[in-house]
Amino acid sequence: MNQITRSGAFRNILPNLRAFFGDSAALAVGLTFAADSLMFGGWVTQIPFVKTRLGLDDAELGLALFGMPVGLLIMNPFAAWFLQRFGLIRTTVGSAVLMAISFVLPLWMEGRLSLFLALAFTGAAVALLNIGMNTCATNIEEATGKKIMSSCHGMWSLGGMVGSAWAALMIRLGYFPPYFLTIQAILLVVVVIVWLGPALARVPEVRHEEQVGSRFAFPKGDLLLMILIGACASLCEGVAFDWSAVYLRDVLGAPEQVAALGFSFFSMLMMAMRFSGDALIPYFGERALLYFTVLFSVGSIGWIVMAPVAWAGIVGFGMLGMGVALAAPILFNAAARVPGFASGAGLASYATFSFIGFLAGPPAIGFLGERFSLSYGFLVVAALTFATLLAVRRVGYLR
Repeated sequence: MNQITRSGAFRNILPNLRAFFGDSAALAVGLTFAADSLMFGGWVTQIPFVKTRLGLDDAELGLALFGMPVGLLIMNPFAAWFLQRFGLIRTTVGSAVLMAISFVLPLWMEGRLSLFLALAFTGAAVALLNIGMNTCATNIEEATGKKIMSSCHGMWSLGGMVGSAWAALMIRLGYFPPYFLTIQAILLVVVVIVWLGPALARVPEVRHEEQVGSRFAFPKGDLLLMILIGACASLCEGVAFDWSAVYLRDVLGAPEQVAALGFSFFSMLMMAMRFSGDALIPYFGERALLYFTVLFSVGSIGWIVMAPVAWAGIVGFGMLGMGVALAAPILFNAAARVPGFASGAGLASYATFSFIGFLAGPPAIGFLGERFSLSYGFLVVAALTFATLLAVRRVGYLR
């Protein structure tokens, strides 16, 4: 690829974003991504409140929080059936409404079991919405040729940042968490029904001749390789999501307010990279950018481990956000295009099994950190990620 082509790719970033925000159907899908993470970001800030309110210790809280991934893993195999039975748009709109309501329920629970069940319901709603909105983005790309998947994931990053910042402000102002999050959910439901629903109705339904049935697709071949790549990218994200503040505080000696900047820089650069992705992916190709994802993520973790002071570690977490940013939009899109599956089946399979990285990553890193050191745990993640270079090379169904 020559320099002119590369510079052309970067020149297309702003026009591509203008086209994304100017297309009502594409923007509706992006705002659905943002709505999901807006509620998720609001919930995350309330976890300490729930822990204190129910008098939970760390182990009890960890067990209760496991309800969300349990609900997600239970729902994902049935997502393709919902899409076939109710249609893409009704499934997406309905699951968006359920998602908004479900994130409020855990705040009102009175016991550990009810909290677990409420979070399991939340996980199921989020799983169904995840399949629906990613399929909507893929359908727009297939039907119109416009590239929007990465920008949609950028909207998810933006929504999470806004949701967590807004909830933190409300807590600082002294508002009772269940009240303001409930009001937020009610407003979001109104927006989904009144505006997002009709806007999403413009998303085309795309069917392929080779689609068969609506059953859950167990992974094999290219889909299995995608899952391996996605699981390791999820491990890298877990390094920042769950351990950035701890590493900066405990290893590099940063005060807590400075340690929080690690995740902030990670999120901001991830968002910027995702908003650039729809212009970069067509020029550089999915395979080349997955190579970049692997190598830059590994290099970023190496930078973090070798960082002598906190500011260098913060830069490293920002670099890691750039590294992992495009893995999800590329792989979700590719999984939705794998031939031989009904609408949403390949994507649901990818989402289910790649989520193992989110489930297993944080406790595994914690175990290694307790037994050896956090740096050692990070390096193990880097080694596993580096090993996926072979999988990137062998995946055939990439553009």
